[in-house]
Amino acid sequence: MANVHVVVVNYNTAGLLRRCLDHLFASDSSHPFDVTVVDNGSSDNSLRMVRDDYPQVRGLRSERNLGFSGGNNLALRRIVADGPGGAAREHEYVLLVNSDLFVEPGTIQTLVDFAESRPTVGVVGPRIEKPDGTLDLACRRSFPTPANAFFKLSGLSRRFPGHARFAAYNLTNLDDRELTEVDAVTGACMLVRLAAIDRVGLLDEAFFMYGEDLDWAYRIKAAGWQVFYNPATRTLHQKGATSARQSGRMIVEFYRAMNLFYRKHYASRAPRPLNWLVAIGIAARGALALVINLLRPAAKKRVI
Repeated sequence: MANVHVVVVNYNTAGLLRRCLDHLFASDSSHPFDVTVVDNGSSDNSLRMVRDDYPQVRGLRSERNLGFSGGNNLALRRIVADGPGGAAREHEYVLLVNSDLFVEPGTIQTLVDFAESRPTVGVVGPRIEKPDGTLDLACRRSFPTPANAFFKLSGLSRRFPGHARFAAYNLTNLDDRELTEVDAVTGACMLVRLAAIDRVGLLDEAFFMYGEDLDWAYRIKAAGWQVFYNPATRTLHQKGATSARQSGRMIVEFYRAMNLFYRKHYASRAPRPLNWLVAIGIAARGALALVINLLRPAAKKRVI
């Protein structure tokens, strides 16, 4: 029997967080699990709600917004330190869940059973659907190599979703109902083996939001573990359900993360002119995204 440590990072999402926790505790799992909520300096009394209504949940509070990586690491440090020693860590898992994501009753059971059946699996993520029922493309990805990023940002991947080369980043050429070994899944819902975390370390806090899940998967794969997308269970991700417009901070962080990931994992192996071209391309695409976003209807803004 495996043990699962669920971590939910929250920032001013009390209503969504309540639904998230209700779905987690409705899980039918033979594997025992505990839940930690990390509050990233919220002002909506989220943590008080958790402590009053969910006494079985461990609540941790940061006085400031640490972002996705920093918030999760606040809990992960305790989990890593308090976990069992030796081979038992092969059967200990961390499940990262966004506060706006709702699991099916069998999600924990399905993901853990799959990982337990394949000792080389370091990460596995479920099928994630958006509120309209379509696939959240972030739930199965290849790494954003310069070529993959170009095809994505240029729109070629959207224009030719069935083309193996152009669609490589989001793998839209593959059947989303099939179990698939991938480069990365999304941090919105990802099960990670504790032994893999022991090998590669925690999330990189240089990524405030966006890109940290890709970076973690990159390091985990480099250490010899496999990453899988498992659509045998599905989850619902409410992202974007209440707003068509993102905050400027979110857009800036997305493109900053792209640049950081490239510099960390590819720049040292690439010729200098290519590095310049990538930096210019990311900056230009980010500026365009900010302009397009400003033209969308104004809506409530939130940053993790």
